[in-house]
Parts: sequence; structure tokens; C-alpha cells
Amino acid sequence: MSEEIHFSLRSDRVEELRLFKELLHKDYNTMLDEALELYFDAQRRRMLEKNLEDENMETNLDYEEFWDGVDL
Repeated sequence: MSEEIHFSLRSDRVEELRLFKELLHKDYNTMLDEALELYFDAQRRRMLEKNLEDENMETNLDYEEFWDGVDL
């Protein structure tokens, strides 16, 4: 079953949508779908980068930390 979603846009966003609808000869749904695709891709990329940074913080030890407590 499909969930109905309601949202509102600022008036300047509505005006931009109208302008780009005419400039690009696209309908509103297509433009919003393309914009959301770009947004989701950017968010996934940010999440991946953050996860990699967090992982690196956990696994990157400096020389002293790595060898601390090791008897040679």
C-alpha cells in the first residue's frame, strides 16, 4: 500500500520550479524525482564518508599506541 505524503514548499522554491519547468520542458514530478535522487545520493555519500572516518578513528593507531605493552 502506498503512503500519502504531504509537504509544503517555500514560495521561492515554487517560483523556481515554475521557471525550470518552462526552461527545461519537464513536468514537476520529473524535476522533483531528479532532485530527490541527487539528494539521496549525496546523503548516502556523506553517510559512507562519515562511517569511513569513524572506522578510521577506531582502527588507526599511532606507533606508540600500536606497540604499547609489547615486549620485544
